Amino acid sequence: MAEISRVLVANRGEIALRIIRACHEERLEAVAVYSQADRLSPHVRAAELAVPIGPAPAVDSYLNMGRLIEAARSTGCQAIHPGYGFLSERAPFADAVARAGLVFIGPPAAAIVAMGDKTEARRRMQAAGVPIVPGTTQAVSDAKRARYEATRLGFPVLLKAVAGGGGKGMRLVHEPAELEAAFQAAQGEALRAFGAGDVYVEKYLQRPRHVEIQVLADTHGRVVALGERECSIQRRHQKLIEEAPSVALSPALRRRMSEAATAAAGSVGYVGAGTIEFLLGPGGEFHFLEMNTRLQVEHPVTELVYGVDIVREQLRIAAGKPMRVHAGTLNPRGHAIECRITSEDPFNDFLPATGVLRYLRVPSGPGVRWDGGVEQGNEVTLFYDPLIAKLIVWGDTREIAIQRMRRALRELVIVGLPTSQAFHLRVMEEPTFQRGELDITYLERVGPALLAPEPRAEVVRPLAVVAALLAEEQRAAAVPPPLSDRPTVRPSGWVDAAVREGLRE
Repeated sequence: MAEISRVLVANRGEIALRIIRACHEERLEAVAVYSQADRLSPHVRAAELAVPIGPAPAVDSYLNMGRLIEAARSTGCQAIHPGYGFLSERAPFADAVARAGLVFIGPPAAAIVAMGDKTEARRRMQAAGVPIVPGTTQAVSDAKRARYEATRLGFPVLLKAVAGGGGKGMRLVHEPAELEAAFQAAQGEALRAFGAGDVYVEKYLQRPRHVEIQVLADTHGRVVALGERECSIQRRHQKLIEEAPSVALSPALRRRMSEAATAAAGSVGYVGAGTIEFLLGPGGEFHFLEMNTRLQVEHPVTELVYGVDIVREQLRIAAGKPMRVHAGTLNPRGHAIECRITSEDPFNDFLPATGVLRYLRVPSGPGVRWDGGVEQGNEVTLFYDPLIAKLIVWGDTREIAIQRMRRALRELVIVGLPTSQAFHLRVMEEPTFQRGELDITYLERVGPALLAPEPRAEVVRPLAVVAALLAEEQRAAAVPPPLSDRPTVRPSGWVDAAVREGLRE
């Protein structure tokens, strides 16, 4: 394995900044890349070097493999870290990086291919003894075949893209009459999103939890599970809030799911950080859903309860060093919660918003972590994911963590565009969430109360104060009128009183 001293971070925003910081802690130099839209972003200044890679659209910048590899070569990098999203799970990129003589900080391309094809992954999991959701392990050729399989499994079923992810190419079918239209829709969406329209059929499980296991695997043959994350609060298959550990897991169930996760990773020769996602039933039965062959957005909650810096371990593993994590010694300590602060209006169907962050006050204090990728004065555009930052808290217990998150959300002030802040505050105060009674239908069941359009006073009060301060700043910065037009200035009453008392001259 080649020695690594300089790493190209092939991403943007909070995850680019997170990786740059990990590089510096490992005494590695970091090279940032940026599109025209991101030229003023914090991650650009944080790195030793920064390379422009094109205009704002991702297809012309962060998804341009040739420009990223050339940026790494021209700056003397030995490795590329893809972060998450963009090219992080693209096997052709991992392969191109290797062919360029660089280290891809992630799994081998073959592992990405094996787990990226959902039916191939299901076949491999079956062979490894990992339980899967009942359904087909091959793509279905047409709606007629899909109907046959759905009837065999029993409605409702899910039609899912073989190359899918993020809920794209997925349709829930409740009865036979809906199947043909749903099949055509799933195929079309999958073709547009992934360039492949293959679809398979899976039994729809009623109200499961979404629980995932973090794994690390090094080049010395060791695979370790870092416990679970509860990711059941979702909207359209996109996670909103994550926590670790899950209140639904006993130590015995955690051990069984961890063993299944390490078997899954080992079956594809995995190296680096990855996540095995499961659907967990109320009786403790669990089924393999998919594997994310990259760093997860929600990795901080695992870091806080297990005391492991996952990104630094990625860097060490890529350099051929053994990981500093030992199986059998990992037990969760305390509880962590992450809220994704996005530029979306939760009271208008989570409509994405754009604008300039005119004011930003970040929460702090005991047990609070802010993984942000923007700062005051930055512009938020529609070119990229709406994630502004991740607000993460840790507490000795889940109750304390909820209280701490509620306090941190009240401290947070963002002026300039709508965000998901008020939604998260409502969740922290919602009784069902506080009791830990979660499943993937949580937002459907509780959503109407959470998404009522009247803003909470806890959020409105600081915003009103900041708005007044900004207005005062604008008035102070305004061009003063000519001297002849100015009114006679008289000291205020408190100045007169101060002079009388000798407190001011």
